[in-house]
Amino acid sequence: MLIQTVKGLIEPDELGICACHEHLYVDLSHIKNDKDCCLQEEKLVAEDLEQFKVLGGRTVIEVTNDGMGRNPEILKQLSTTLDLHIVASTGCYKDPFIPEDKQQWTRDQFAEWMVDEICYGIAGTGIKPGVIGEIGSSFNEFKPIETELFHGAIEAARQTGLTLSTHTTLGTCAAEQIDLFITEALPLHQVIIGHQDLNQDNGVVLDVLKSGAYVALDTIGKENYRSDQDRLNALLLFLEEGYEDQLLLSSDLTRKSHLRSSGGHGYDVVLRSFVPALKKQGVTEAVIEKLLKENPKKAFSIKERG
Repeated sequence: MLIQTVKGLIEPDELGICACHEHLYVDLSHIKNDKDCCLQEEKLVAEDLEQFKVLGGRTVIEVTNDGMGRNPEILKQLSTTLDLHIVASTGCYKDPFIPEDKQQWTRDQFAEWMVDEICYGIAGTGIKPGVIGEIGSSFNEFKPIETELFHGAIEAARQTGLTLSTHTTLGTCAAEQIDLFITEALPLHQVIIGHQDLNQDNGVVLDVLKSGAYVALDTIGKENYRSDQDRLNALLLFLEEGYEDQLLLSSDLTRKSHLRSSGGHGYDVVLRSFVPALKKQGVTEAVIEKLLKENPKKAFSIKERG
């Protein structure tokens, strides 16, 4: 099994410490009507990523997709400049961020387009995505176009073996996403359910873990949504229940104000503060190694075609 980065295929053992859900070049300002949601300052992003590297960071899974300001060539440039592995994505986000030319697409059109990008590269660049994501549902519901998008993403995952990484708005619809994947017979070890540190119903998250899917606690540092102490407590529960092989960590930076230079938590927040807090709670180095290295290595390896 291999992992597709913006510079080519790598062996899973090359992945190292991995942030499972980040944005390095993203623009949501056209929908949110907030200039802070345009994070496209390459120099500032590179400086922030240097701190991630200093603490041992080696790989970033970049889940900015079509409609979110995706630019694979800039990702490749950052990868080269920083000597970091970066994995780009294919797909669309959720309503209303789906590009106008795709807002009436069917599942078959989404699938064909994603498979084409995976096989031949993104928008004529030749740079291939290594993950399908972040594929999103809305708050407590699937909009009709999101249902088509999910079905298209499932078919693309089935045909190519790439992992499908999801967005759950404020943690909602995690169970419904799992039900869809089960109905469509997509192997759940090929699925990452995102933003489950925003889902404060630990019972639902445990059910997702029980299904066999990976769970991303990937908004660490965004304490306006939930305190990191609460996230820590939830993670400790999931570990106590025996799910150390299915959990992934990240911080999901999407705004200029999230950068350290702007007073934000930065790309290094997981390594700088969250992991030390885990160690203080007695979480072993072996388990932390799984959360940061071993689980991402398995999660993002290209699977055998279904």
